[in-house]
Amino acid sequence: MFEETDRKLCIICSKGTLDMAYPGLVLANAALMEGIDVTMFFTFWGLDMINKKKMNDLKFVPIGNPTMGIPNAVGGLPGMTNIATKMMKKEIAQLDFPEVGEFLDVIVDSGGKMYACKMSVDMFEDMNMMEEEDLYDGIEAVVGATDFMEMSEGAQIIFI
Repeated sequence: MFEETDRKLCIICSKGTLDMAYPGLVLANAALMEGIDVTMFFTFWGLDMINKKKMNDLKFVPIGNPTMGIPNAVGGLPGMTNIATKMMKKEIAQLDFPEVGEFLDVIVDSGGKMYACKMSVDMFEDMNMMEEEDLYDGIEAVVGATDFMEMSEGAQIIFI
C-alpha cells in the first residue's frame, strides 16, 4: 500500500456480468493500493457480484456488444455465451487476476467497505431470486440510497 490520503472513492456496481464486474473490482483495488478510502455499493444486477451462489459463475454475454466484432446473429447462437465466458475467464487468469470472490476478499482485506442496496435486495427477495443470507460475507450492511448518499459525501463516485 502507498501513503494514505484523505481521498474517497465510491463505486456503484449495477451490472452482474463478468465484463462489468472487473472494472469496479480493479478500480477499487487500485484505489486501495494508493491509500484511497473505498466504498462499493452493489445495486440491481450488481448484486450478482456479491451473491455467494453466483459470484464465481458470472457470464460474459457477447450479444448486443458492438465492439465484439461479431454479428448479433452469431453472438446469439446457442452456446456463444459459454464460449465467450470461457475465453474471457482464460484471459483474466492469464493476466493473473483472481476470480470475483477472491477479488472481493482482497478488497475487504485491504480495507475496502462493501454495501448492498436495500431496495434491490428487497426486490430480489420478493421475486425469489436471492435471500439476504446469499450475500458475500464481507458485506458490511444492507443500506438504503439515503445511507449511501451520506457515505459518499465528498467522494469521487463511479457508476458501473
